[in-house]
Amino acid sequence: MAKVEIYTKWGCPYCLRAQRLLDGKGVSYEEYDITMGGPQRAEMIQRANGRTTVPQVFIDGKHIGGSDDLAALDARGGLDPLLKAA
Repeated sequence: MAKVEIYTKWGCPYCLRAQRLLDGKGVSYEEYDITMGGPQRAEMIQRANGRTTVPQVFIDGKHIGGSDDLAALDARGGLDPLLKAA
């Protein structure tokens, strides 16, 4: 299974949507809660090429994007192969 990371904020509906999609596929992921900012927020911005919105999803270190990007990737059939890789 691929390593999945997701940066989130408390109460973010888009974060919950992305997490539900991953949960529905039985994927375990590492969640970084950046509600209070801090060094992990700065790390996310750097890894996500300047994007400041949450969620930001990474699969095996590759930036996937936010909730809409994740859902679109799944709709195109591209998410499952990435999740099974590695």
